[in-house]
Amino acid sequence: MSTPGAVIHVVDDDPRFRTAVAHLLEAGGYQVALYQSGDQLLRNSPGDGLGCILLDVRMSGLDGLELQDRLKQMDSVLPIVFLTGHGDIPTSVKAIKAGAEDFLSKPVSKNTLFAAVERALAHCREQRASRGQLDNLRALVSALTSREREVFLLLARGRLNKQVAFELGMSERTVKAHRHAVMQKLKVTSLAQAVSIAERLGMLAAGT
Repeated sequence: MSTPGAVIHVVDDDPRFRTAVAHLLEAGGYQVALYQSGDQLLRNSPGDGLGCILLDVRMSGLDGLELQDRLKQMDSVLPIVFLTGHGDIPTSVKAIKAGAEDFLSKPVSKNTLFAAVERALAHCREQRASRGQLDNLRALVSALTSREREVFLLLARGRLNKQVAFELGMSERTVKAHRHAVMQKLKVTSLAQAVSIAERLGMLAAGT
């Protein structure tokens, strides 16, 4: 059932619970990292490897929701499964709206816990794959010259070649040359594919 290479990060200020859940997860074949507080997790950055976080709500220092917010600000891809003995509907709703993968109440059965962990790991794989694709697209766009980037953005916003030529003070022939270079560097065969790249990278937002 376990996923090779995945690390389950358990954040809970109850040492007996940390030990118990670690034994349960390790018996299921998972690698486990234990933290007694949210601050300790942040000091020992879990990175962006395959894994997930099992997180308590009420803890000394940063509570679970505060840690969730901090990790979101850090753009962490690790999904969070809340596992708490102090759950209530408002807290669970807030956690899920903020992006938590699941919200479980202690005590939890092994099957329920493992199922939640596997869903979280599947989500983590998707997030990492998506981030990898975006990084590749950013690398392609970074290869554009400043003028090619200007042409690219105007074309992506629906301008015609002659409109781009007018706005940038160049001939249509020059625009076409830049457009050809953009398509080659972005490794696309159609303007629609180029526009999709701009959209995925958020380049068409106002002020970009």
